[in-house]
Amino acid sequence: MHVDDHAEPGGHVPVMLRRVLELLAPALSGPHPVLVDANLGLGGHAEALLAAHPDLHLIGIDRDPTAIERSTARLAPYAGRTTLVRAVSDELPDVLARAGHPRVDGVLFDLGVSSPQLDEAERGFAYSYDAPLDMRMDPEQELTADVVVNTYSEGELARVLRDYGEERFAARVARLIVRERASRPITSTKRLAEIVRDAIPAATRRTGGNPAKRTFQGLRIEVNGELTALERALPEALDALKVGGRVVVLSYHSLEDRLTKQVLTARTRDTSPPGLPVPLPAHQPRFRLVTRGAELPDEEEVARNPRAASARLRAAERIREPE
Repeated sequence: MHVDDHAEPGGHVPVMLRRVLELLAPALSGPHPVLVDANLGLGGHAEALLAAHPDLHLIGIDRDPTAIERSTARLAPYAGRTTLVRAVSDELPDVLARAGHPRVDGVLFDLGVSSPQLDEAERGFAYSYDAPLDMRMDPEQELTADVVVNTYSEGELARVLRDYGEERFAARVARLIVRERASRPITSTKRLAEIVRDAIPAATRRTGGNPAKRTFQGLRIEVNGELTALERALPEALDALKVGGRVVVLSYHSLEDRLTKQVLTARTRDTSPPGLPVPLPAHQPRFRLVTRGAELPDEEEVARNPRAASARLRAAERIREPE
């Protein structure tokens, strides 16, 4: 199989697809393997995995109904081997219980915002389009970026932009947002991007791309509770793995990668008290790291798909059951 053939609609290619397939292959080599794609998106990784493993059953999860609709159409040739569920990734135990597969052979997390969410202006994720401030992955939830920008206190806004957007001028941006919304609500991506630009010092604006990037990231993470979901979902995924099962995580900013590293490191560490002559079985790690640090896409992939540039990949494997 040529993985490069699996281009997304619109020309997008699943990020680090070849490496994802390599890392998951050993876990999916047994009879009738089951894998969870916890962030299904357009189904590019899912399609390639189903094609590579004829006995694989794939459980795909996504909170975005558009993603479920498009993936259902894309994966129609594999309909007998797929279970697609509209849910948030941290609902994983319930999804697996309802699917009749409480233990699985692999879990893939492809985090962040999907290409359609960025490219469809009306979703309000991107500062490159003028659109209503929305940013909801689930269009039925109540919290939107409009609500955050126009109702959060100055301190709450600064916290969101600093903690989730990693914006070092968070206090300045929050102060100007509060001042501007006092005259009229901030309801469009264009106006918000202009306000952010005015709040950032001119010398800083000359480098690092669009100055609104970090603010939009922070708002998106807040609106969708992305880090909170990952903080719950990743341990749940590890708990669901059989021995020999693997988890692969693709993250796209340092907050996701840092959280992934912390969770995987904690699960792969021997917790025996220091000074013992032999490790205690109950304290030996249940998992091992499969990747050394975070793996990056190669130059060829970044040239072909610039959105892959920020990707970081980590993987781990269950090596023993709990005591």
